[in-house]
Amino acid sequence: MIATQSWADAQLLWDYHQMHHEVRPCSVAVGLGSHDLGVADATAALYLAEMAPLIIFTGATSRTTEARMPRGEAVHYRERAIELGVPASAIRVETRARNTGENIQFTKALLEELGLPVSSVLLVSKPYEERRAYATTRLLWPEVSVVSASAPTTFKAYVCQIQDSKLVIDMLVGALQRLLLYPKQGFMISQTVPDDVLRAYERLCSAGFTSRLMAACP
Repeated sequence: MIATQSWADAQLLWDYHQMHHEVRPCSVAVGLGSHDLGVADATAALYLAEMAPLIIFTGATSRTTEARMPRGEAVHYRERAIELGVPASAIRVETRARNTGENIQFTKALLEELGLPVSSVLLVSKPYEERRAYATTRLLWPEVSVVSASAPTTFKAYVCQIQDSKLVIDMLVGALQRLLLYPKQGFMISQTVPDDVLRAYERLCSAGFTSRLMAACP
């Protein structure tokens, strides 16, 4: 049973992780690979709404996805998008990336190889990874404007979708830790974390939501 305070703290982290950008047309939509096919669904919906003329799906496999997506995250995303009505000609895949930094670096390189000019990127991720993806892209691809997007869902609905409330909260905590640590390691730009979000993060660490941490909470 998850305590009421932990649910409230997790909601604070959920809200902070989302950038709350207004979606607008961009040069390209980039769907970041993961275990969640909802990223492919959201990217396809944005393409069909004419928010981008081209989709890049990026992602190899990980321990989390190798059984569910044996052909690679980007390939499975592509197949899903085609099922949803996106023409195959509008999709490119990048199949080597194994982390967010590589997602961005390899996607940028692919677009350069294709000779496609890019001034803006519609960056599609899991809802709780919006801020991390944004911060990484701003560091590695500073010359483009970035619009963050994800599947339109609530924290409660996402927990119901994943059907593992502790895992979802663990992922929220892990994502926040990376926002705190990675700027110091040169992996992303630094962003202000409000005091109430920091306190919620610390309480969740103390409550045991730590399976996605890289080390002890800072």
